[in-house]
Amino acid sequence: MNILIAFAAIAVVLLALVLMYNSLVGRRNEVDNAWSQIDVQLKRRLDLIPNLVETVKGYATHERATLDAVISARNSAMSASATPSAQAAADTAISGALRQLFALSEAYPDLKANQGFVSLQEELSNTESRIAYARQFYGDAVLSYNTAIQKFPGSLVASSFKFSKREYFEAEAVARTTPEVKF
Repeated sequence: MNILIAFAAIAVVLLALVLMYNSLVGRRNEVDNAWSQIDVQLKRRLDLIPNLVETVKGYATHERATLDAVISARNSAMSASATPSAQAAADTAISGALRQLFALSEAYPDLKANQGFVSLQEELSNTESRIAYARQFYGDAVLSYNTAIQKFPGSLVASSFKFSKREYFEAEAVARTTPEVKF
């Protein structure tokens, strides 16, 4: 009878360990999936930029510095490593360059009226919304995963099987500041 109780206790402990391990694997996979969704949207935005630059070139040929900044930011983003911190820095650079480009369009009424430009601007705006949603989803997944590997008894399973903490996709300090508007 005592042997049967001991086997049952061992079975319960093993089952609990297997369930915890599987839960951690599932959460880790959620983080990886969430990161891939950010990556898809960032690449989508990068694919739209060359068409936008070509459209603007036709109207604002003497605004070369702004166009070069957008192209440079895009090239940097394409060569950035796939880590959240590197992608966040590239994201900040592209967002700033695109803001300059869209501000430039205000000086060119014909450009603002160009259907191709308007369409690309709208597509980029939609993509920015998708990026924001993907970032939120990723942040939630990272929070859930990091919490699970730090709480007891999950921390025991996590440390035994080398589950490591994931980093957040955080905007650079420059992107978090509110621009000052003066009239």
